[in-house]
Amino acid sequence: MRTRANSCPPLDPTIPSLLLLSLSLLLPQAKGQVPAPQLSDGVRCSADRSIYPCQAYALYRAEPTEVPLSVDLASVGDLFGVSRAMIARTTNLTVADSTLPLRQGQLLLVPLTCSCDRNRSYSPAYYQIKADDTFYLVSTVTYGNLTAYPAVELVNPTLVPEDLQIGVIVNFPIFCQCLKNNTINGKNILGLVTYVLQPSDTYASVAASFATDVQTLTDLNGPENMTFSDIFVPLYQIPPPLLRTNVLSEAPASPPTASAPVVEKNENKGVIAGLAGGLGALCALQLLLLAWCWRRSNRKGEEVGKGGNYSSMERSGKGGGESRMGKSASGDGKLITDISEWLDKYKVFDVEELRDATSGFDDSRLIKGSVYKGTIGGEVFAVKKMKWNACDELKILQKVNHTNLVKLEGFCIDAKEGTTYLVYEYVENGSLDDWLGNPASARKLDWRTRLRIALDVASGLQYIHEHTWPRVVHKDIKTSNVLLDGNLHAKIANFGLASTGCNAITTHIVGTQGYVAPEYLTDGLVTTKMDVFSFGVVLLELITGREAVNEDGEALWSEAGRLFQSTAGRLEESLLQWVDAALAGQSCSVESVVSVMNVARACLHKDPSKRPSMMDAAYMLSKADEHLSDFSIDGLSVGGSDVAGR
Repeated sequence: MRTRANSCPPLDPTIPSLLLLSLSLLLPQAKGQVPAPQLSDGVRCSADRSIYPCQAYALYRAEPTEVPLSVDLASVGDLFGVSRAMIARTTNLTVADSTLPLRQGQLLLVPLTCSCDRNRSYSPAYYQIKADDTFYLVSTVTYGNLTAYPAVELVNPTLVPEDLQIGVIVNFPIFCQCLKNNTINGKNILGLVTYVLQPSDTYASVAASFATDVQTLTDLNGPENMTFSDIFVPLYQIPPPLLRTNVLSEAPASPPTASAPVVEKNENKGVIAGLAGGLGALCALQLLLLAWCWRRSNRKGEEVGKGGNYSSMERSGKGGGESRMGKSASGDGKLITDISEWLDKYKVFDVEELRDATSGFDDSRLIKGSVYKGTIGGEVFAVKKMKWNACDELKILQKVNHTNLVKLEGFCIDAKEGTTYLVYEYVENGSLDDWLGNPASARKLDWRTRLRIALDVASGLQYIHEHTWPRVVHKDIKTSNVLLDGNLHAKIANFGLASTGCNAITTHIVGTQGYVAPEYLTDGLVTTKMDVFSFGVVLLELITGREAVNEDGEALWSEAGRLFQSTAGRLEESLLQWVDAALAGQSCSVESVVSVMNVARACLHKDPSKRPSMMDAAYMLSKADEHLSDFSIDGLSVGGSDVAGR
C-alpha cells in the first residue's frame, strides 16, 4: 500500500516574517502577499443532515497576475463550475462588465451549492491538473485559500499528491456551511459566505462590509482567526455593501492615490482592447439572437418538436417546452438572458461547421438515434440533432461538471430549420447496453470491470443528487444511457428528460419501460429516489446480463423480486442461476457479487423512503469492491448452461 506524503509541508505558524518576505520575492506576481497555508481537512457537517444541500457563496479575490487562468468572469466560472452570468448577478456587475478582464484583487461573490460528503461540508470544484500544480499551490493560489490541501487529499483518496498526472481531474472542496434556520437574530439570510481573512481585516471591518455585527461573526466562527483562514459571514442581501460599487469598466475620475495600484500604459491598451472586443462580440451576438427571435416569432403554428423517449443520447422532449420558447421568442427577452448564461461555458458552433463535420449528417456517421459522429479541428465529437427547444436541457447541463457525466462541449441553433444541435464529448466505446447485449463484448466485461462501472454510475448520480441546487433528477437512467470510454469507465448521458427540484408531482410521465419507479408511474412523484430505483435495475443487468424487460414484457426487477422473496436471506444459494453466462469460467468473490445484489435489492424497494440515497449506495458498492480486492482464491464459477442470456 502506497503511503502519501504532503505535496507541500505546512509551514510553522511561528515562521519568521523575514522568510515570508523572501517567499514574496521568489513569487513577485503575488504583489508581496503570500497566503499562509491552511491545515484544515475541512468543515464538519452539521448533525442535522436534512439541511443539505443549501445555497452558499464564496468571496473570491481575482489575482490575474498570480493565476493566468483567472483573467475574466468566464475563467473564474470554470474554476467553480458556475456560469459567468450567475457570478455577474451576485457580484453587481453588468453584462458588459462580464466580458472585461478582471482587475487585480477584484472581488467576486460566487454562488455555490453546499453539500455534505464524508462528514465534510463543501462545494465541489473540479480542476484539471497542469504542469507544476500541487494540491497546496492550487488550494492557496488558484482558489485563494477557499480550500486547503489536507481537505483535497481527503476527498480524493485515490490520488497520490506527489505523483499527480497532468490532465487528471481533481475535486477541490470549497469550504461552506448550511444553517438549520435561514435566520440570524430574527433577520432572514440568503446563505453563508465563505470569506478568507486578509492581513488588514478585523471582525469589525468584515461585519461592516456585509451589514452584520461582530457578535454574529463570533457566534458563527469563534474568536478572531489568523490571517488567510476561512470564516463564515451571513449574507442578508445581494449585493452586500462590499460590492455595491463593484464595476470593471469605470475609469477613475482623477489620478490614482498612492494606495491605489498604478495602471501602466500597456495595461490601459489591454483593457481598451478587451473592452472593444468584448462589446463588439456582445453586439454581434445580440443581433444574431434578435434575428433568430424575430424568425421564431413569425413561425406561428409551426411545430418545432415533439416529446418522446429514445435510446442513448437521443432527444427527449418535454411537455410545455415549445410554448415557453415561443413566448421567449415573441419579445419578453427571456431567451437572450438564458443563452447568455451558456455562452461563457460552451462553444457556439456554426451549423455549416457541424454539417461539414458529419458529412451532411450522413447515415454513415450515425451513432444511434439522432446522434452523429463528427470531426472538428481533428477532434471527434458526438453531435445530437434535435427538432425541439433545448433550453431546459442546456440549463441543467450548465449546472453539472463531473468526470462520470458526458461533457457538453457546445451547441448550435439553426433558426432556418428550427433545429438545435448539442455537441458532446465523444465516448468511444458506446453504450453499456450494447456491450452487455453482445456475447463477445460481454465476456470482456469481467466482474471487476462491471463493479467499477457500477461505482462510476453511482458517483455520477451522487453528484447530481447531492451537489446541485435545486437537485437534478435524471429520470432516464438505463444501460443505453451509460456510455463507456476508452478505459471502460462509465459516463451518464442524455439529460433530455432530467428535471430540477424534488418531491414534485407531474402528470406528464416519461421514461423507459423496465426502469421507471412504481411511484412515478402511479402517482407522478418525481424524487431522486426514482433514479435510485433505475440504478438498481442497471445493477441487475450488470449481474445477470439480462435485459430490463424480457420477451414476455415482464420487468427484470419484478423477476428479481420473486427471487428475493423465495431466498428469504439465502440469496447466495440461488445466485448461480442469475449470474451472466459471460462470466462463466471467471473467478470472482461470491461475497462481492452477493453484496452488489443486496445493493440492487435495497435500491428496488417499492417504498421510495426505504431506498438508500446514492451516497449510501456508492458506499455499499465500495464495500463490495473491498471484498473483491481481498479475494485471492477461486470463488464464484458460473456455469453457462444455467443462465438465461440477454
